[in-house]
Amino acid sequence: MSYNLVGEKLKTNGVVILDGGNGGQLELIGAKMDQKLWAGKCAIDDPDKMLQVHESYINAGADIITSNTYAITPISMKEYGYDEFTSEWNEESVKIAFKAANKSKREIAVAGSVSTAGSWDRLSEEDIKPNFVEHLKILKNAGVDLIILEAMTSKDRTVENIVECSNNVDLPIWLSISCAMNKYEGKLMHGYQESISNSKAKFYDTLENSLSKFSKMHAGPILIAHSDIKVTGEAVRILKKIHKGIVGAYPNNGYFEKPKWKLIDDISPSKYLEEAKSWVSNGAQIIGGCCGVGPDKIKAISNLKLKK
Repeated sequence: MSYNLVGEKLKTNGVVILDGGNGGQLELIGAKMDQKLWAGKCAIDDPDKMLQVHESYINAGADIITSNTYAITPISMKEYGYDEFTSEWNEESVKIAFKAANKSKREIAVAGSVSTAGSWDRLSEEDIKPNFVEHLKILKNAGVDLIILEAMTSKDRTVENIVECSNNVDLPIWLSISCAMNKYEGKLMHGYQESISNSKAKFYDTLENSLSKFSKMHAGPILIAHSDIKVTGEAVRILKKIHKGIVGAYPNNGYFEKPKWKLIDDISPSKYLEEAKSWVSNGAQIIGGCCGVGPDKIKAISNLKLKK
C-alpha cells in the first residue's frame, strides 16, 4: 500500500479515517502492559493481540492504521535500559501493522508514529535532534507509508525540533498537537491535561500562537490530538483559520491515570459521530481517535461516509 489513495482523497476534499488508540485497546483486550513503556512492548510480548487491534480498526473502516511505536522512541528506550532493542522493536511493530494491512481487501496505509515520549523536554537540542532523526530513519527504512509526528504533549521548541528533523524525510509528514482549556483564563492553550483536574494540566502558550508558529514551518497536515473531545471542535476551528493546509482531529476519550487509562466521561459511538460531524464542519478532513477511542467509535464515523 502506498499513500496514493489517502493523498487523492484529501486532494478531492474527502474525509480520511484514521484508527483509534492502540495502547488503550491493547489494555482492554488483556495484552501485557510494561510498567515503563505501557503498550510499547506488545509487538514483542503480545504480537497476536497487537495484530488483533490493527485488524479491528481496519474492520471498523479505518483507512490508516498507526504503528505501535509511540512509546518506544530512542530516548525512552535509553531511559529505561532497552536501547539495544530500539530498531528491532520498532521494526517488529511496523511488520505487524503491515501484516494486518496486507490481509485487508481494501487499501490500507500504515503510519509510523514518532513521538516525544521520554524525557525530551529536559534535553538540549544537541541531544534531542539525533534521536528524532534516528526514529524517523528506523520507521522510514521499515517501509511506513507516512509519518505522524505525535508531538502532542511537548513544549513549542520541542515541536519545532521534531518538525525540523522531519524536513529531510522523503515521506508525507503529519503533525499532531494537543490542547486544553485554561479554565481560569477561558482560553484554549497548547498543552495537555492529564486528568479531570486542572492541577495536572500543563500549558505552554495560547493554541493560536503556537499553531501560528508551527504552520509557518510545516505545510503538511496538522491535527488536533490527545485532547478532550469537548474542546476539539473549537480547536479545529482555530487551526483551520490559521493553517492553509489539511487539518484533522483525533481526540482522547477519558484520562490517563497510571497504570491504566480510565474512561471517565465515556461517550457513545453515536455521540462521537455527532462530535466528528462538527469537526468536519469546521474543516477537518482527517478524523480518528486517540487514547480511549476504540473500534466501535471508528466504525461509527466511517460507516456514514463523512464527506466535506
